[in-house]
Amino acid sequence: MRQLIIFTLGTFMFLLSCNRNKFEHDASGTFEATEVIVSSEANGKLESFQLTEGDQLAKGQYVGYVDSIQLYLKKRQLLATNKAIQVKKPDISVQVSSIKEQIAKAEFEKRRIQRLLADNAATQKQLDDANSQIEVLKKSLNAQVNSLSTSVNSLNEESNTNTVQVSQIEDQLKKCKIINPIQGTVLNKFVEEKEVVTQGKALYKIADTKNLFLRAYIVSEQLEKIKIGQKVKVFINISEDKQKSYPGTITWISDKAEFTPKTIQTQDERQNLVYAVKIAVTNTDGLIKIGMYGDVDF
Repeated sequence: MRQLIIFTLGTFMFLLSCNRNKFEHDASGTFEATEVIVSSEANGKLESFQLTEGDQLAKGQYVGYVDSIQLYLKKRQLLATNKAIQVKKPDISVQVSSIKEQIAKAEFEKRRIQRLLADNAATQKQLDDANSQIEVLKKSLNAQVNSLSTSVNSLNEESNTNTVQVSQIEDQLKKCKIINPIQGTVLNKFVEEKEVVTQGKALYKIADTKNLFLRAYIVSEQLEKIKIGQKVKVFINISEDKQKSYPGTITWISDKAEFTPKTIQTQDERQNLVYAVKIAVTNTDGLIKIGMYGDVDF
């Protein structure tokens, strides 16, 4: 009887050992994803925000907007002001056309006097007076052009300032729209539609579930077998007695040892200190989940 008990117990331990080592690999760990917390870039009421946890979102997908009525009205006000500024701008060519005509007439008169003077039918004083009148008119023209140019430049600067403000408003209006930054799955939703949000307020968390990382742990003796960029095989359990493999690439190797996480088994369980390794894996079929255990062979 005692021998039977010993035999049965030994058989049980052997089977347990076989089951535990059914899938023997170089290292194991858990899958992680690149997570992004999307925050509000504007202040106001969240007028539209229709997403739920678990939603699959595409990169660049529109998911909602913050109230932008006041910004829109401010933009319209600035555009109206710009139109008023354009109306105020003087047309220099029109403004000085009259004085240019006077100068042209004065020069014609000067030439007439010069001809008369050559025939002794006019005096030198008449010619001097004509020259003096032309100089006065030219100085008046220059002064008027300078004054009008100053006015135009001042109005242009005012218009440029308004244009910059319009660009700022347009940027703020753009930031009122909530655009999803990466393709992935919504993990957490932190606010609801119609809530008032402030700039920097977290709205939701999304993770890239297509491009995952397996954070595995190796002992020091395994360091010489791996390098960054190395191609490896990653495995997940799809049933109690079956695994599926994926191609992976080592993207990071820790340069510091750490204590073995309680949930991770290493190749040598006597090792207390291990090194973390990150392996990039493309989740082509969506079977890999964040937090799932995985194995790797180098």
